[in-house]
Amino acid sequence: MGRIYRVPFNAVAVTAQQDLFEITAAAGKPCRIHAWMVTQSSEVGDAEEEGLNLVLKRGNSSTTSGSGGSAPTPVPQNPNDSAAGFSAEVNNTTKMSGGTITLEEPHCWNVRAPHLMVYTPETRPVILPGERKTLELATTPADSITMSGFMIIEEE
Repeated sequence: MGRIYRVPFNAVAVTAQQDLFEITAAAGKPCRIHAWMVTQSSEVGDAEEEGLNLVLKRGNSSTTSGSGGSAPTPVPQNPNDSAAGFSAEVNNTTKMSGGTITLEEPHCWNVRAPHLMVYTPETRPVILPGERKTLELATTPADSITMSGFMIIEEE
């Protein structure tokens, strides 16, 4: 088993479609997604309830990284582990583009409850060296929504 890292974002006002997470594997270091979660803290009444579309996508080496978000430092599960080799971006308002982009998983999220996806070992999405995966918010929220989330990544 490789090293495990968390990629978080916290209390971000989201008003548009975006790549909530973008993970790009380093050369010679494939990655696997173990789990991810998105949640929100601002839409708490019945009238504010909405269903949003989340999609996991794979981009080949010729895709262009998104932009407009931030690049958090992946947090190692074991504090003694070295820094991650993969790159992580969160909340990119300009989404990944170009090249060959493949839709891998569509999810529907009712914002009244967190959306947690935990993969079994056999189904963990793989990110090959030079490839990227994104978890995209593919629906525009009706109004500003304060979101938080994390993704757990294993790097070989």
